[in-house]
Amino acid sequence: MRLKFGAGRSLAASMFAMVVALSPAALSAESLGDALASAYKNSGLLEQNRANLRATDEGVAAAVSAMRPTLGYTASAGYDAVGGGAGAWAKSLEFSASMTLFTFGKNKLSVDAAKETVLATRASLVAIEQDVLGAAISAYMDVRYYEAQANVRANSVRLNQQNLRAAQDRFEVGEITRTEVSQVEAQLASARSLNAAAQGQVLSAREAYKVAVGNYPSNLSTPPSVKVPASTVDEAVRLAVQSHPAIKALQHRISALDLAVQIAERGLLPTVSASASRTYGSDWNDNALTVENSRDSFGIVARGNIYAGGNGASAIRKAQANLDAARAELHTSARQVEQNVRTAWSMLSVTAASSKATAASVQAQRVAYQGVKEEADLGASTTLDVLEAEQDLLDAQVLAIQARINSESAVFSLLSAMGLLTVSHLNLDVPVYDPAAYYNAVKTAPTSNISAQGEKLDRVLQSLGRN
Repeated sequence: MRLKFGAGRSLAASMFAMVVALSPAALSAESLGDALASAYKNSGLLEQNRANLRATDEGVAAAVSAMRPTLGYTASAGYDAVGGGAGAWAKSLEFSASMTLFTFGKNKLSVDAAKETVLATRASLVAIEQDVLGAAISAYMDVRYYEAQANVRANSVRLNQQNLRAAQDRFEVGEITRTEVSQVEAQLASARSLNAAAQGQVLSAREAYKVAVGNYPSNLSTPPSVKVPASTVDEAVRLAVQSHPAIKALQHRISALDLAVQIAERGLLPTVSASASRTYGSDWNDNALTVENSRDSFGIVARGNIYAGGNGASAIRKAQANLDAARAELHTSARQVEQNVRTAWSMLSVTAASSKATAASVQAQRVAYQGVKEEADLGASTTLDVLEAEQDLLDAQVLAIQARINSESAVFSLLSAMGLLTVSHLNLDVPVYDPAAYYNAVKTAPTSNISAQGEKLDRVLQSLGRN
């Protein structure tokens, strides 16, 4: 039984839609760089962790302030009546100063530990930046894939609509049976179902894109090729171990915990502090008799524990256990980074080979489809054979889209595994947040709005939009 399909033009349109969806960027296209820059500027997660870093910066200021003197005052006034008789008023004003003189280096170690914690938090912020950019890349690629898939599915619906009209015409003239028309109707219904699902996936991907990037996608372009920053997998592993923010964060955390052990050990030693005060006072009674007086005092005090129930030794053991745990975590993290790099490196060749294979599959399926269609025209193939060949070609097109996008994503996965998926490494056109700006303004523990350092801090806050 012969059945002629109006398929050539629709299949060409289907292939054209797939090529356009994956073609190089038009002038008005939204590039991957645009998306990453927008994600970097609009990320609430980055803002949250930048604020956390600024709070950590204040730990250095607090540690520095502990090494400085403190000045204070106390003012009081009261009336005292004895037995219901004449009473007396008393008032006093005291100025006091105190300062820790010697702690066996514990305060200095606290400053150093706070600085290491700042460096660890900065590295963690870089890791968050990688997560934000990675999520944006994933959303970008998903939108491109689902939109290209939706185009293929929509063209499949149009193709099957043409096939159905052709089948109904031939049924009316008696060239085919009702069964063959039903087969085409079933194929059209399946195509419509797949198209509806594809459209739903596009909508879902667009919403995910808005969350990751900050706006809805518009005419996304093919991302530019990115150079792999290593020639061998071993070199990639070496670079990753040196530069990955997760490893850097743990290294600084270990340094801080090592200092914490030393601080705990010095906690068993005494501290020496000094204090001075001057008190002004006056007393007067109901008979207006006034007595003025003043008093000065100065002292040096040494404090230490003779026995504290083992608390100090427990603090040392706890600090050492935390240090040991961090060292073990660093070893585990280094091995995980190496595994991720080697896996991502292998996926470069795997996805490239898959992209080539699926592209060849599309070519082969197209030839097969044309052959089956010509056989049907000669009566050597059935309607079902043609429909199956058509579906195989469309499925091959979808797989080719996915394989190509996986190939484009592989290099970004490698950069992420190496710790290089950052704004600076990608050279994005966006102002880069400077984690040292706030730290430099507060590291000397300024008094805001009073000292020159405080005025500098206010300017930094204004530039960050936090005033």
